[in-house]
Amino acid sequence: MAKPAKIPPKTVDVADSYAVRLMQHLVVPTFVIDPKRRVVIWNRACERLTGVAASEVIGTNKHWQAFYETKRPCLADLVALDRPEQLPEFYSEYAARGHNGLGFSAENWCVMPKLGSQLYLAIDAGPIHDEAGHLIAVVETLRDLTDQKRAEMALKELATKDGLTGLSNRRSFDQMLLSEWARAQRTQKPMALLFVDVDHFKLFNDRHGHQSGDECLRAVAAVVSRHAVRPLDLASRYGGEEFALILPDLDCDAACVIADEIRRGVMALRITHGADGAGDHVTLSVGVASHIPSETDGSPDRLLGAADEALYAAKRLGRNRVICAERLLAEFAGLGRDILPVPGRIARKSA
Repeated sequence: MAKPAKIPPKTVDVADSYAVRLMQHLVVPTFVIDPKRRVVIWNRACERLTGVAASEVIGTNKHWQAFYETKRPCLADLVALDRPEQLPEFYSEYAARGHNGLGFSAENWCVMPKLGSQLYLAIDAGPIHDEAGHLIAVVETLRDLTDQKRAEMALKELATKDGLTGLSNRRSFDQMLLSEWARAQRTQKPMALLFVDVDHFKLFNDRHGHQSGDECLRAVAAVVSRHAVRPLDLASRYGGEEFALILPDLDCDAACVIADEIRRGVMALRITHGADGAGDHVTLSVGVASHIPSETDGSPDRLLGAADEALYAAKRLGRNRVICAERLLAEFAGLGRDILPVPGRIARKSA
Protein backbone atom coordinates (compact mmCIF):
# COMPACT_ATOMS: atom_id res chain seq x y z
CA MET A 1 0.00 0.00 0.00
CA ALA A 2 1.45 3.34 -1.02
CA LYS A 3 2.34 5.78 1.75
CA PRO A 4 0.62 9.20 1.64
CA ALA A 5 2.80 11.83 0.08
CA LYS A 6 4.36 14.28 2.53
CA ILE A 7 3.66 17.96 2.07
CA PRO A 8 6.89 19.77 1.29
CA PRO A 9 8.11 21.98 4.19
CA LYS A 10 8.04 25.09 2.02
CA THR A 11 4.36 24.52 1.22
CA VAL A 12 3.61 24.16 4.96
CA ASP A 13 5.48 27.39 5.75
CA VAL A 14 3.54 29.27 3.08
CA ALA A 15 0.22 27.89 4.38
CA ASP A 16 1.10 28.78 7.98
CA SER A 17 2.19 32.26 6.95
CA TYR A 18 -1.02 32.77 4.99
CA ALA A 19 -3.16 31.57 7.94
CA VAL A 20 -1.39 33.97 10.32
CA ARG A 21 -1.84 36.92 7.94
CA LEU A 22 -5.49 36.02 7.42
CA MET A 23 -6.10 35.85 11.18
CA GLN A 24 -4.36 39.20 11.69
CA HIS A 25 -6.78 40.87 9.29
CA LEU A 26 -9.98 39.25 10.59
CA VAL A 27 -12.55 41.77 11.76
CA VAL A 28 -13.39 39.40 14.63
CA PRO A 29 -11.18 39.97 17.71
CA THR A 30 -9.09 36.81 17.97
CA PHE A 31 -6.08 35.51 19.87
CA VAL A 32 -4.30 32.17 19.88
CA ILE A 33 -2.37 30.45 22.67
CA ASP A 34 -0.06 27.43 22.47
CA PRO A 35 -0.30 24.33 24.73
CA LYS A 36 1.75 26.14 27.38
CA ARG A 37 -0.87 28.91 27.24
CA ARG A 38 1.51 31.48 25.75
CA VAL A 39 0.04 33.95 23.26
CA VAL A 40 1.21 33.31 19.70
CA ILE A 41 -1.31 35.50 17.82
CA TRP A 42 -3.11 38.66 18.99
CA ASN A 43 -4.83 40.17 15.99
CA ARG A 44 -5.49 43.81 15.23
CA ALA A 45 -9.19 43.56 16.04
CA CYS A 46 -8.22 42.19 19.45
CA GLU A 47 -5.90 45.16 19.95
CA ARG A 48 -8.76 47.54 19.16
CA LEU A 49 -11.20 45.72 21.45
CA THR A 50 -8.89 45.50 24.47
CA GLY A 51 -6.56 48.49 24.02
CA VAL A 52 -3.66 46.05 24.51
CA ALA A 53 -0.98 45.91 21.80
CA ALA A 54 0.16 42.54 20.49
CA SER A 55 3.73 43.37 21.52
CA GLU A 56 2.60 43.43 25.19
CA VAL A 57 1.29 39.86 25.22
CA ILE A 58 2.93 37.84 22.43
CA GLY A 59 5.09 35.09 23.98
CA THR A 60 3.62 35.63 27.46
CA ASN A 61 0.84 34.18 29.65
CA LYS A 62 -0.43 37.69 30.41
CA HIS A 63 -3.44 37.73 28.08
CA TRP A 64 -5.75 37.73 31.13
CA GLN A 65 -4.55 41.26 31.93
CA ALA A 66 -6.43 42.57 28.89
CA PHE A 67 -9.75 41.50 30.42
CA TYR A 68 -9.43 41.32 34.22
CA GLU A 69 -7.74 43.16 37.08
CA THR A 70 -6.85 40.03 39.06
CA LYS A 71 -5.30 36.89 37.62
CA ARG A 72 -7.76 34.26 36.44
CA PRO A 73 -8.03 31.92 33.45
CA CYS A 74 -9.55 33.04 30.18
CA LEU A 75 -11.83 30.66 28.29
CA ALA A 76 -8.93 29.58 26.05
CA ASP A 77 -6.99 28.54 29.17
CA LEU A 78 -9.82 26.27 30.29
CA VAL A 79 -9.83 24.66 26.86
CA ALA A 80 -6.05 24.18 26.93
CA LEU A 81 -6.27 22.69 30.43
CA ASP A 82 -9.39 20.67 29.51
CA ARG A 83 -11.26 21.83 32.60
CA PRO A 84 -14.95 22.15 31.73
CA GLU A 85 -15.82 21.70 35.42
CA GLN A 86 -14.41 25.18 36.12
CA LEU A 87 -16.80 26.96 33.73
CA PRO A 88 -19.42 27.73 36.43
CA GLU A 89 -16.68 29.09 38.71
CA PHE A 90 -15.50 31.71 36.24
CA TYR A 91 -18.54 32.24 33.99
CA SER A 92 -22.01 32.72 35.43
CA GLU A 93 -23.55 32.22 31.99
CA TYR A 94 -21.93 29.42 30.06
CA ALA A 95 -22.69 26.76 27.50
CA ALA A 96 -21.87 23.09 27.92
CA ARG A 97 -18.72 21.70 26.41
CA GLY A 98 -19.02 21.26 22.66
CA HIS A 99 -19.38 17.85 21.07
CA ASN A 100 -16.21 15.93 20.22
CA GLY A 101 -13.96 18.37 22.06
CA LEU A 102 -14.95 21.39 19.97
CA GLY A 103 -14.38 23.79 22.86
CA PHE A 104 -16.39 26.09 25.12
CA SER A 105 -18.70 29.07 24.75
CA ALA A 106 -19.43 31.64 27.45
CA GLU A 107 -20.56 35.19 28.17
CA ASN A 108 -19.48 37.52 30.96
CA TRP A 109 -18.58 41.05 32.00
CA CYS A 110 -14.91 41.94 31.55
CA VAL A 111 -13.41 44.95 33.30
CA MET A 112 -10.99 45.82 30.45
CA PRO A 113 -8.30 47.56 32.57
CA LYS A 114 -6.65 49.34 29.61
CA LEU A 115 -9.94 50.86 28.47
CA GLY A 116 -11.15 51.80 31.91
CA SER A 117 -14.65 50.50 31.15
CA GLN A 118 -16.55 47.23 31.34
CA LEU A 119 -17.57 45.24 28.29
CA TYR A 120 -19.95 42.30 28.10
CA LEU A 121 -18.29 39.77 25.80
CA ALA A 122 -19.50 36.62 24.09
CA ILE A 123 -16.54 34.25 23.96
CA ASP A 124 -15.81 31.11 21.95
CA ALA A 125 -12.65 29.06 22.42
CA GLY A 126 -11.75 25.95 20.45
CA PRO A 127 -8.73 23.63 20.28
CA ILE A 128 -6.56 22.86 17.25
CA HIS A 129 -5.00 19.39 17.15
CA ASP A 130 -2.34 17.86 14.92
CA GLU A 131 -2.83 14.64 12.94
CA ALA A 132 -1.85 12.61 15.98
CA GLY A 133 -4.52 14.29 18.09
CA HIS A 134 -2.10 16.39 20.15
CA LEU A 135 -3.13 19.93 21.09
CA ILE A 136 -1.07 22.50 19.20
CA ALA A 137 -3.11 25.69 19.85
CA VAL A 138 -6.35 27.16 21.18
CA VAL A 139 -8.18 29.92 19.29
CA GLU A 140 -10.38 32.37 21.22
CA THR A 141 -12.76 34.74 19.45
CA LEU A 142 -14.67 37.60 21.08
CA ARG A 143 -17.85 39.54 20.33
CA ASP A 144 -18.81 42.77 22.07
CA LEU A 145 -22.44 42.46 23.25
CA THR A 146 -22.31 45.38 25.69
CA ASP A 147 -25.03 47.48 24.05
CA GLN A 148 -27.40 44.52 23.75
CA LYS A 149 -26.76 43.46 27.35
CA ARG A 150 -27.34 46.95 28.73
CA ALA A 151 -30.56 47.25 26.75
CA GLU A 152 -31.66 43.89 28.11
CA MET A 153 -30.84 44.99 31.66
CA ALA A 154 -32.73 48.25 31.18
CA LEU A 155 -35.82 46.38 29.99
CA LYS A 156 -35.56 44.02 32.95
CA GLU A 157 -35.25 47.01 35.27
CA LEU A 158 -38.37 48.56 33.76
CA ALA A 159 -40.24 45.30 34.26
CA THR A 160 -39.40 45.15 37.98
CA LYS A 161 -39.42 48.82 39.04
CA ASP A 162 -42.24 51.21 39.81
CA GLY A 163 -42.04 54.09 37.36
CA LEU A 164 -43.00 56.81 39.83
CA THR A 165 -40.97 55.94 42.93
CA GLY A 166 -38.14 53.74 41.63
CA LEU A 167 -38.97 51.08 44.22
CA SER A 168 -39.66 47.50 43.23
CA ASN A 169 -43.11 47.03 41.75
CA ARG A 170 -45.92 44.68 42.76
CA ARG A 171 -44.66 41.94 40.48
CA SER A 172 -41.23 41.97 42.13
CA PHE A 173 -42.87 42.02 45.55
CA ASP A 174 -44.94 38.94 44.75
CA GLN A 175 -41.91 37.04 43.46
CA MET A 176 -39.72 37.95 46.44
CA LEU A 177 -42.48 37.18 48.92
CA LEU A 178 -42.83 33.64 47.59
CA SER A 179 -39.09 32.98 47.41
CA GLU A 180 -38.40 34.35 50.90
CA TRP A 181 -41.38 32.44 52.29
CA ALA A 182 -39.90 29.22 50.91
CA ARG A 183 -36.50 30.09 52.35
CA ALA A 184 -38.03 30.82 55.77
CA GLN A 185 -39.70 27.40 55.66
CA ARG A 186 -36.32 25.75 55.04
CA THR A 187 -34.39 27.74 57.65
CA GLN A 188 -37.22 27.99 60.20
CA LYS A 189 -36.43 31.65 60.78
CA PRO A 190 -39.02 34.42 61.03
CA MET A 191 -40.05 36.57 58.12
CA ALA A 192 -41.46 40.05 58.72
CA LEU A 193 -43.74 42.08 56.48
CA LEU A 194 -44.65 45.77 56.76
CA PHE A 195 -47.58 47.45 55.04
CA VAL A 196 -47.10 51.24 54.99
CA ASP A 197 -49.97 53.54 54.02
CA VAL A 198 -49.99 57.32 53.63
CA ASP A 199 -52.74 58.73 55.84
CA HIS A 200 -55.56 60.67 54.17
CA PHE A 201 -53.78 60.61 50.81
CA LYS A 202 -56.97 61.21 48.79
CA LEU A 203 -57.57 64.37 50.80
CA PHE A 204 -53.96 65.39 50.14
CA ASN A 205 -54.44 64.97 46.39
CA ASP A 206 -57.71 66.87 46.45
CA ARG A 207 -56.12 69.76 48.32
CA HIS A 208 -52.67 69.98 46.72
CA GLY A 209 -53.10 68.37 43.30
CA HIS A 210 -51.79 65.19 41.76
CA GLN A 211 -48.34 66.56 40.96
CA SER A 212 -47.79 67.32 44.64
CA GLY A 213 -49.25 63.90 45.39
CA ASP A 214 -46.60 62.28 43.19
CA GLU A 215 -43.86 64.30 44.90
CA CYS A 216 -45.21 63.18 48.27
CA LEU A 217 -45.14 59.52 47.24
CA ARG A 218 -41.56 59.84 45.98
CA ALA A 219 -40.49 61.42 49.28
CA VAL A 220 -42.18 58.65 51.30
CA ALA A 221 -40.63 56.00 49.03
CA ALA A 222 -37.16 57.43 49.70
CA VAL A 223 -37.70 57.05 53.45
CA VAL A 224 -39.02 53.50 53.06
CA SER A 225 -36.15 52.43 50.80
CA ARG A 226 -33.53 53.68 53.28
CA HIS A 227 -34.68 50.93 55.64
CA ALA A 228 -34.21 48.08 53.13
CA VAL A 229 -30.49 47.87 53.79
CA ARG A 230 -29.71 44.14 53.81
CA PRO A 231 -29.27 42.14 50.59
CA LEU A 232 -32.62 40.30 50.91
CA ASP A 233 -34.69 43.23 52.18
CA LEU A 234 -37.17 44.49 49.60
CA ALA A 235 -38.98 47.84 49.55
CA SER A 236 -41.79 48.05 47.03
CA ARG A 237 -44.73 50.16 46.01
CA TYR A 238 -47.65 47.84 46.61
CA GLY A 239 -50.17 50.08 44.91
CA GLY A 240 -51.50 53.65 45.08
CA GLU A 241 -50.27 55.27 48.31
CA GLU A 242 -49.33 51.94 49.88
CA PHE A 243 -45.85 50.49 50.27
CA ALA A 244 -44.63 47.10 51.45
CA LEU A 245 -41.35 46.06 53.02
CA ILE A 246 -40.15 42.45 53.20
CA LEU A 247 -37.69 41.92 56.07
CA PRO A 248 -36.37 38.35 56.28
CA ASP A 249 -35.06 36.93 59.56
CA LEU A 250 -36.74 39.56 61.76
CA ASP A 251 -39.27 38.99 64.53
CA CYS A 252 -42.18 41.35 65.17
CA ASP A 253 -40.37 43.47 67.78
CA ALA A 254 -37.38 44.15 65.53
CA ALA A 255 -39.66 44.86 62.57
CA CYS A 256 -41.72 47.30 64.67
CA VAL A 257 -38.58 49.27 65.48
CA ILE A 258 -37.93 49.69 61.74
CA ALA A 259 -41.58 50.53 61.10
CA ASP A 260 -41.53 53.31 63.69
CA GLU A 261 -38.27 54.69 62.25
CA ILE A 262 -40.03 54.93 58.87
CA ARG A 263 -43.07 56.60 60.45
CA ARG A 264 -40.92 59.15 62.29
CA GLY A 265 -38.77 59.66 59.19
CA VAL A 266 -41.79 60.77 57.17
CA MET A 267 -42.97 63.03 59.99
CA ALA A 268 -39.53 64.66 59.97
CA LEU A 269 -40.07 65.63 56.30
CA ARG A 270 -42.89 67.91 57.47
CA ILE A 271 -44.78 67.63 54.19
CA THR A 272 -47.70 70.04 54.53
CA HIS A 273 -51.13 68.37 54.51
CA GLY A 274 -53.72 70.59 56.20
CA ALA A 275 -56.85 69.11 54.57
CA ASP A 276 -60.02 68.97 56.66
CA GLY A 277 -59.97 65.80 58.74
CA ALA A 278 -56.20 65.41 58.45
CA GLY A 279 -53.31 66.82 60.46
CA ASP A 280 -50.95 69.62 59.56
CA HIS A 281 -48.38 67.27 58.01
CA VAL A 282 -48.34 63.97 56.13
CA THR A 283 -48.18 60.89 58.37
CA LEU A 284 -48.10 57.13 57.94
CA SER A 285 -49.91 54.13 59.35
CA VAL A 286 -47.94 50.88 59.44
CA GLY A 287 -49.08 47.30 59.95
CA VAL A 288 -46.44 44.78 60.98
CA ALA A 289 -46.52 40.98 61.01
CA SER A 290 -43.86 38.30 61.43
CA HIS A 291 -44.19 34.54 61.13
CA ILE A 292 -42.08 31.39 61.05
CA PRO A 293 -43.79 29.28 58.37
CA SER A 294 -44.33 25.61 59.08
CA GLU A 295 -44.39 22.84 56.49
CA THR A 296 -48.18 23.06 56.44
CA ASP A 297 -48.14 26.76 55.53
CA GLY A 298 -48.52 26.39 51.82
CA SER A 299 -48.45 30.10 50.97
CA PRO A 300 -47.67 33.44 52.63
CA ASP A 301 -51.37 34.38 52.73
CA ARG A 302 -51.37 34.13 56.53
CA LEU A 303 -48.52 36.66 56.75
CA LEU A 304 -50.21 38.97 54.24
CA GLY A 305 -53.48 38.80 56.12
CA ALA A 306 -51.87 39.50 59.49
CA ALA A 307 -49.97 42.57 58.22
CA ASP A 308 -53.11 43.75 56.44
CA GLU A 309 -55.21 43.44 59.60
CA ALA A 310 -52.55 45.29 61.58
CA LEU A 311 -52.56 48.15 59.05
CA TYR A 312 -56.36 48.29 59.13
CA ALA A 313 -56.24 48.46 62.92
CA ALA A 314 -53.68 51.28 62.79
CA LYS A 315 -56.10 53.23 60.61
CA ARG A 316 -59.08 52.55 62.86
CA LEU A 317 -57.16 53.48 65.99
CA GLY A 318 -56.37 56.97 64.77
CA ARG A 319 -53.64 56.65 62.10
CA ASN A 320 -50.03 57.86 62.45
CA ARG A 321 -49.05 54.75 64.36
CA VAL A 322 -47.45 51.30 64.09
CA ILE A 323 -49.54 48.26 64.99
CA CYS A 324 -48.07 44.77 65.34
CA ALA A 325 -50.30 41.84 64.42
CA GLU A 326 -49.09 39.85 67.46
CA ARG A 327 -50.38 42.57 69.79
CA LEU A 328 -53.49 43.50 67.86
CA LEU A 329 -56.10 42.61 70.50
CA ALA A 330 -54.04 44.23 73.24
CA GLU A 331 -53.83 47.46 71.25
CA PHE A 332 -57.62 47.61 70.85
CA ALA A 333 -58.31 46.77 74.49
CA GLY A 334 -55.60 49.00 75.94
CA LEU A 335 -56.50 52.20 74.13
CA GLY A 336 -60.15 52.18 75.24
CA ARG A 337 -61.18 54.88 72.81
CA ASP A 338 -63.62 55.46 70.01
CA ILE A 339 -62.70 53.65 66.84
CA LEU A 340 -62.42 55.90 63.80
CA PRO A 341 -64.12 54.92 60.54
CA VAL A 342 -61.91 53.93 57.62
CA PRO A 343 -62.68 52.41 54.21
CA GLY A 344 -63.43 48.69 54.21
CA ARG A 345 -60.50 46.30 54.09
CA ILE A 346 -59.95 44.01 51.10
CA ALA A 347 -58.33 40.68 51.96
CA ARG A 348 -54.95 40.18 50.28
CA LYS A 349 -53.74 37.01 48.63
CA SER A 350 -50.29 35.98 47.47
CA ALA A 351 -49.68 35.79 43.76
